[in-house]
Amino acid sequence: MSVFVRTVILLTLSNVFMTFAWYGHLKHLNSKPWFVAALISWGIAFFEYMLQVPANRIGHTALTLGQLKIIQEVITLSVFIPFSVFYMQEGMKLNYLWAGLCLIGAVYFIFRG
Repeated sequence: MSVFVRTVILLTLSNVFMTFAWYGHLKHLNSKPWFVAALISWGIAFFEYMLQVPANRIGHTALTLGQLKIIQEVITLSVFIPFSVFYMQEGMKLNYLWAGLCLIGAVYFIFRG
């Protein structure tokens, strides 16, 4: 499996944990004090880092730091939209499309020769 594919898979899995750590508490822990949500989020974020750190180490053997960052941003939006629409039930927004188009431009510029 290529470095790029391994990196994308690990970053995608990492991002699922990150999204739940950052936003999942808004759905299930609204009635709890903020520090309870923070502790639970930190617990979830541990698993994010256990995937994200190796992903970036693997990825940096073949990709630049800028390329890693743009890949992460594309993955973040790709994970966040289904999370927002299906899990948080906030509905699809046209702004997601515009953000995605901007990221396509970012991918082009960071990966062009």
